[in-house]
Amino acid sequence: MAEKLVILSDMWGSKKGLWITSYLGYLQQYFDIQFHDTQQLADVDLVMLTSEELYKAFSEGGKDIAVKQLLKKEKKPAHYLTFCAGGTVTWLAAEQGLPIKSLYAVSPIDLPLDGTPPACPVRLLYGENDKDLPTKEWAREKGVSLEIMPQFGHELYSDEKIIQKVCLSLLEAVIHKKFQL
Repeated sequence: MAEKLVILSDMWGSKKGLWITSYLGYLQQYFDIQFHDTQQLADVDLVMLTSEELYKAFSEGGKDIAVKQLLKKEKKPAHYLTFCAGGTVTWLAAEQGLPIKSLYAVSPIDLPLDGTPPACPVRLLYGENDKDLPTKEWAREKGVSLEIMPQFGHELYSDEKIIQKVCLSLLEAVIHKKFQL
């Protein structure tokens, strides 16, 4: 039976997320995938939002609503692949008891750096030009894996090279686990 992989989009959700189909294409034959549109989870329903307005909507209550919705929807342990705000929602939900086997968060925003990370393997991937980078010292103290990709910015997750890298990493982890006895 395939492992369950829960994918949470960035704050734009499926509205600007054609790149998400590449992840689904690579991963769907190896995982039982559940996709959540983070903008829908947050109940942010404004038609024409700028990046700043969308970020503000998430910061001022949207992410809390998204956490509550995720906790209602996901009751069984699963692996999580998240992007931008989806990573933050998953991290916060894990603090409140979300059953999580692993977290691979690409460009998560506003992680609670003073809090406790999820009690599972955590991999964070950022572009070096992202303004939201945690330090390597913080990652070491918290016991999380931190990788920073040179010459990429916040939306590195939409680049085909990064899509392939992330998917290959997830697939290697699954294959490695299946063949370890």
